[in-house]
Amino acid sequence: MKKTLCFALLILGLTSNLRAEMEFERETRMDVLSWKPRIFYFHNFLSDSECEHLKVLAAPYLERSTVVGDTLENGVIDNRRTSQTMFLPSDLHDPIVKNIETRISRITLIPLENCESIQVVYYDKGGEYQPHYDYFDPNTQGGMANIMRGGQRVATFLMYLNDVEKGGQTIFPKINLAVTPKRGDAILFFDCLPDGRTDPLTFHGGSPVLEGEKWIATKWFRTGKFK
Repeated sequence: MKKTLCFALLILGLTSNLRAEMEFERETRMDVLSWKPRIFYFHNFLSDSECEHLKVLAAPYLERSTVVGDTLENGVIDNRRTSQTMFLPSDLHDPIVKNIETRISRITLIPLENCESIQVVYYDKGGEYQPHYDYFDPNTQGGMANIMRGGQRVATFLMYLNDVEKGGQTIFPKINLAVTPKRGDAILFFDCLPDGRTDPLTFHGGSPVLEGEKWIATKWFRTGKFK
């Protein structure tokens, strides 16, 4: 009950905090894309140099992307997700990455100890991630194993590291919303409702890249300290 109340208060205080942060980060502007589910769009969240820095850090270590398996904590390869990924090490001690993470935490009102490391994702032409949920299914062994590492995922912060020539939109089929990637911009959506229940309206995906390539970086937040 206490955790649920705290999360509800966090959501209620989000909008006023976002407005304050936009005053602090004067070159960044926030738009509300949806209230059901809660989706916020940030213009110019990352600089060009920050986008390039994340790409350079990740490029040598990219591997085929995986999804959470039904029976295993470790990810499994699935043709619904055709991209390459890597998680930046939690002990990287990179000042640029640290600054980005601090800004995300300040905007979301969620402490850094509750977050997973930044995941950088690369899509070549034809790459996609078919619609899915970021939150874990507690009815599966794999879902519960991940929940035990810090609780349910409650928020997703997705940053676009390049412009995509054609395709590659972030889509929310249940609310008919499509977001076109733009270098340096970001979206924040809450995977859970204020009462802590998962929000099925956050069903989302990455549509196929039709021309060029796509780079994104994602940060997920948990209900508790991430292990």
